[in-house]
Amino acid sequence: MTAAITVEVVRERWRMGVEARALLLITAILLVLGLATVYSATVIVAQQKNLTPSYYLVRQLVGAGMGIVAFAICAKVDAERYRGWAWHIMIAAIVTMLAVLVLSTNVNGSKRFLFSHAVQPSEFAKVAVIIWTAMLAAKKGEQLRRLGKGLMPFFAVNGALAVLAILEPDVSVALFYMALMGAMLFIAGARVGHFLLIGLLVIPLAWGRMNGYVKCRIADWRDEPRAVGCAQDINLQTRQSMIAIGAGRMFGVGFGEGRQQSGFLPFQYTDFIGSNIGEEWGFVGIFTVVALFGGYAWLGFRIARDARTPFLQLVAVGLTLTTVTTAFVHLAVITGLFPNTGLTLPFISYGRSNLLISLMMTGMLVNIGSTRERVYSDAMPDPILGLGAR
Repeated sequence: MTAAITVEVVRERWRMGVEARALLLITAILLVLGLATVYSATVIVAQQKNLTPSYYLVRQLVGAGMGIVAFAICAKVDAERYRGWAWHIMIAAIVTMLAVLVLSTNVNGSKRFLFSHAVQPSEFAKVAVIIWTAMLAAKKGEQLRRLGKGLMPFFAVNGALAVLAILEPDVSVALFYMALMGAMLFIAGARVGHFLLIGLLVIPLAWGRMNGYVKCRIADWRDEPRAVGCAQDINLQTRQSMIAIGAGRMFGVGFGEGRQQSGFLPFQYTDFIGSNIGEEWGFVGIFTVVALFGGYAWLGFRIARDARTPFLQLVAVGLTLTTVTTAFVHLAVITGLFPNTGLTLPFISYGRSNLLISLMMTGMLVNIGSTRERVYSDAMPDPILGLGAR
């Protein structure tokens, strides 16, 4: 007789929570909106360069495909593993930022890309800031309330990234790194007084060493360009952006009917793509974008609240802040509330690195908002053991 020997096959899978599913839906809507907006904003630009009308859209679709793959991978990889990879990720970010300064060519007065505009390391460095800061903050615990052993290591390492960004130069990104780190540390329990003290020491020094172009942007935003001898049209983009948004009124002039992409507003498909939405879709379009990112923020913070460990809570907070803060700063710039920062609109602005990172960070958030469960299959005969039992 043959012995009935059976084995139980067990596998694990991630089950997305309600917040993660809703976040996925919002991301899909933003992605589709972004692809449509990129096409509308770049058709005339492509024709002026003797390219096919869909040239920029095709390149963005390639970035979207890469981003979806990155999203799927990050949604499956246990985000807790990043704790052990934190130093490796940070070192990789510093090395690639150094490589930009050494190997990249100067475009429009700055060095920001590798491999012929295919990779922008400063975007990947945002993830390094989040993971490394969360790792060390979770490790230090109550030590965060001390200035020397608590906060200074964060300023030293993240400050190195900020210095490399300034050398590109990209002051906005450098400030973003430090602001993101500060927000995460504050949530982790660091003292506000320590940040105020460091700010009082660093801000005057940073302002003194800030280049004249940045000062001119800030001065012109405050309507005092002559105070520092700046050109009157240094914030031309902001003025043209506000004209575009005003022309859109409530419901916009229609898809593909905007005039600013004819050359009146430089880089409309990257730094000022929000103005294209305002012109072609009107107030309704801008409000929709604000509502979508507001929903993204609400869901991201709910995922952070329910995360499995303090490390994952901080990572979720950092990921959410990065996406949402970048979006609202972009919207503030196109409406003249902030001086021009050069920050793009996540999921929507043209740029493969930006899109790839936005989707990758969302995948990480989805993983944090998911639970791992075991799936048991029905018992089945084991062919090897069964033969051996005859």
